[in-house]
Amino acid sequence: MLTLPELLKKIRDYNPALDEALVKKAYLFAFEAHGNQKRHSGDPYFSHPVCVAEILTELKLDDASIVTALLHDVVEDTDVSLDEIEKNFGEEIAKLVDGVTKLGKLGTMSHDEKVAENFRKLTMAMSEDIRVLLVKLADRLHNMRTLFYVPSMDKKTKKARESLEIYAPLAGRIGLAKIKDEMQELAFEILEPEARSQIIEKLNELREKNKNLLEKIAEDLSDLFKREGIECEVSGREKKPYPIWMKMKKQNVGFHNIYDIMAFRIVTKNIGECYRVLGVVNSHHSMIPSTFKDYISTPKENGYQSLHLAILGPFNKKIEIQIRDKNMHEVSELGVAAHWHYKEKFSKTSKGAVIKAENENEKYRWIRELITLFENSETASDVLKSHKFSMHKDEVFCFTPNGDIFNLPLGATVIDFAYAVHSEVGNSCVSAKVNGVISPLRYRIENGDQVEISTAKNAKPSPNWLQFSITSKARSSIKNFIRSEKFDEYSTLGRAILNKFFAARNLEISDKILEKVLQNFSKKSVADLCVRVAEGIISRQDVLKAAYPDFKEETKQQKLLKNSVEKSKRSDYFLPIDGLVSGMAIHYGGCCNPIPGDRIVGIINTGTGVTIHNQICHILRNLALIPQRVLDVCWKSDDKMSEMMYGSRIRVVVENKSGGLADITSIIAKKKINISSIKTTNRSADIFEVVVDLEVKSLDHLEEVISSLRISSKIVEIERMIG
Repeated sequence: MLTLPELLKKIRDYNPALDEALVKKAYLFAFEAHGNQKRHSGDPYFSHPVCVAEILTELKLDDASIVTALLHDVVEDTDVSLDEIEKNFGEEIAKLVDGVTKLGKLGTMSHDEKVAENFRKLTMAMSEDIRVLLVKLADRLHNMRTLFYVPSMDKKTKKARESLEIYAPLAGRIGLAKIKDEMQELAFEILEPEARSQIIEKLNELREKNKNLLEKIAEDLSDLFKREGIECEVSGREKKPYPIWMKMKKQNVGFHNIYDIMAFRIVTKNIGECYRVLGVVNSHHSMIPSTFKDYISTPKENGYQSLHLAILGPFNKKIEIQIRDKNMHEVSELGVAAHWHYKEKFSKTSKGAVIKAENENEKYRWIRELITLFENSETASDVLKSHKFSMHKDEVFCFTPNGDIFNLPLGATVIDFAYAVHSEVGNSCVSAKVNGVISPLRYRIENGDQVEISTAKNAKPSPNWLQFSITSKARSSIKNFIRSEKFDEYSTLGRAILNKFFAARNLEISDKILEKVLQNFSKKSVADLCVRVAEGIISRQDVLKAAYPDFKEETKQQKLLKNSVEKSKRSDYFLPIDGLVSGMAIHYGGCCNPIPGDRIVGIINTGTGVTIHNQICHILRNLALIPQRVLDVCWKSDDKMSEMMYGSRIRVVVENKSGGLADITSIIAKKKINISSIKTTNRSADIFEVVVDLEVKSLDHLEEVISSLRISSKIVEIERMIG
């Protein structure tokens, strides 16, 4: 553990403008607050915040970050309140400490739910100030370094998995490669000890077999660049066990098939020299196909820039090469911290972030997307699952026609691209061109693709998009839109059901009347109540009883008298069906395929809305004894309805002669009716039987095509199939 003078010296080495009094005050404050608390290792608890502060000095962070590191556990683990922190150290540091502090009072939640809720809090805090994430990562890294002292294997495993799935990818997102690599290795050691041991053993064997090979290759490359008059630094390293293991799993290959176990970094003076080095390497060595990646012209989302390639290098060994200049190297080592400016005032963005960096809005777009996911998702756990999935994918780079670059996960589709541009672009997307060619929305984008999205004013997302979208932003936006549409449609249907039900009994219904009964059903709004009515969770009878407790239903005799009134008057109590989209609030029964012109009835199904059946459907027999689920409905006659198409099914028996099937399809085609499917169900020497699914506008439309088919001399029998 660093003493106070040692900590101050470390900070002063890179920040001469250090506020020594502030850091000293925080050091002593935390020391006193933690008192005699001990860690699992037996060390004083205070050693932990000091070690976290030391990690941040390696990132060359500012005074406020160091002070936050020293104080980050006092609110969570001692009697010190956040108000005391603000009183002693100011509002800025109090906000940072609060951002790093875990949520309290989560006792009733599962472990995964607690992790998700704390991740939500961290996301909100780092959107205001990215330093919260830097402190949190340093905190997690030191905890991982001392995790082997924790006695519970279950706790160790949970912490290691969190680090691997959440914190290591976050470190990668902001360019902290060293922290990411170390965290992955520490987690790997706990989660897969045998696999790690085997890889280390093979690395040792390789090292023994190829003594000093790393140094020899680095020297050979250095001599090559000297001969070409290029000033640069060449360094070599072995790949860490965890990325080797991941590559073996991903490519389904053995250890000796991994070509980039040895990697060499070449650091030049400027960008021009990077491409000159690339030319020299390619002219003297063979590049392994499909391994070149230019992250200089198209940087990664975290700002990382470098040229990557794999070659058959000196001594006929397959090696990976990374080429970058000094500035790029600093960013790759320090990540987001490389952009820090100490002697200038921090310029705050609209979100309050205090790091000055080029293209900052793009660099931290992923944080804003995470916040949007939290706002649009029902639970924090859903967001965390999406986050884990998206953070572990390789990237592809694609472009808009204007030249804007987008980084998307490998396997992303056109629809993912549309939502990456903007949620509204995704929601209104109708078609796309990739490299000037019309492509389906499920097309998987490749590196360098230019994607042009076409939108329409009245377009809506399709639930089918969830089958091929992979980014968390796209999936969340689609789900949120569908959920919103579904709510609106169910609310409208529920209101219509109540209106007709009350009107049939000559009872008044209004928002005021329904608002009075909301408490009876534990609902916050009339819309919520109507949704539950449409879903069949709350019955019409119960709402009526709550609104009019003294109302008495008519007797059977009174109902018979009422049924003798004019049909037109009775139809006022029927709910008109206006062709609402199947799959939302209203569904059309696949058992009987009702179409306009059929006499229909609605059945309220618990949790799924209303299903429309033909009145002669066999399924209705089972529902005869449950009148509270039956809804009187009728077809709404208007121009909209005449444009809609409905599924219907016919059975046709045809003579087993040449051209019989062609006759059926030809007659149907002349009526401009679409055949959605056709299937032979029976066949003999004389006849064969087919079932044809058609799309028609109404009963009259269907009967018209049936009449035309009957005229054919080859057709023996024809009928509409219901049930």
